Amino acid sequence: MSEPMIKTNQLTKHYGEIKAVDQLDLTVNEGEVVGFLGPNGSGKTTTLLMLMGLSLPTSGTASVGGYSVIEQSKNVRQIAAMLPEGAGYYDDLTARQNLRYIGELNEIPRDELETRIDELFDMVSLKKWADTKVGKFSRGMKQRLGIMEVLVKKPKIAFFDEPTLGLDPKATKELRDLLIRLNKDYNLTIMMSSHLLYEIQQTCQRVLIIRKGQLVVSDSIANLSNHFDGKDRTSIEFELTKVSSDLIQKLKDIDGVTSVDKESKNKLFVQTNIDKSQEISEAITKSGSTILLMKPKEHSLEEIFLNYYEDD
Repeated sequence: MSEPMIKTNQLTKHYGEIKAVDQLDLTVNEGEVVGFLGPNGSGKTTTLLMLMGLSLPTSGTASVGGYSVIEQSKNVRQIAAMLPEGAGYYDDLTARQNLRYIGELNEIPRDELETRIDELFDMVSLKKWADTKVGKFSRGMKQRLGIMEVLVKKPKIAFFDEPTLGLDPKATKELRDLLIRLNKDYNLTIMMSSHLLYEIQQTCQRVLIIRKGQLVVSDSIANLSNHFDGKDRTSIEFELTKVSSDLIQKLKDIDGVTSVDKESKNKLFVQTNIDKSQEISEAITKSGSTILLMKPKEHSLEEIFLNYYEDD
């Protein structure tokens, strides 16, 4: 099995007496799109800065693309790029001039740089604004320019810190679709932090949840939803042709059924501590009702996220 694209071991960062990141252990594999979640002050941005080699850890280690963020930070920055929250641009320069400056900083040959810039303008649908000063750009246009600055050096790994913050729904969807396409077409490994949990749920394959500088969750959203009610419990959603109080009582009387909740006229949520789906289905059929839908209850990422912070 290949080495993870990102790996930390007991990664720690102190600011005086404050532990911003506390013995953090996480991995991200090549080609993954991973959401990095936590409230303000949980250590997300500090972690991303350390992974880019822009902030030295107090202790512990981390590698990105096989390079140590401490001893080989220049190599890390050659294969990784970051779009920080509130990224700054040179408003008095055009979009093309901003990109040229970034490319020159990364020592990309001029001819190759110009070709790459033209390709990127086509990719993010910003070509007609290429020679417009960035000061005239909307926030959504600036975010697309920021993604171009990330991609101009053809990174293997991209870190995004609140990439959709302040964008309208249309610009948010465009940005989400672009990130998904970049991952699919270029196998770009993406680690993104966001407070917009719906966007993480739509974009990411797995989530890492950090709390007080420590990793508390690393799993797919589907698994987290399936086990939200507890590993020994299952919630099943039923949509029926009719729901009677008699049927609800019969379901409650089944051994192993812990609760039955009527959510709407024809919808039930049945929770069990063992697999009783066959007996539940038989009881519904015998009652004269027909099952139109039967599936595990899905929980939103917001529900899952808040479950880990309910005591904070």
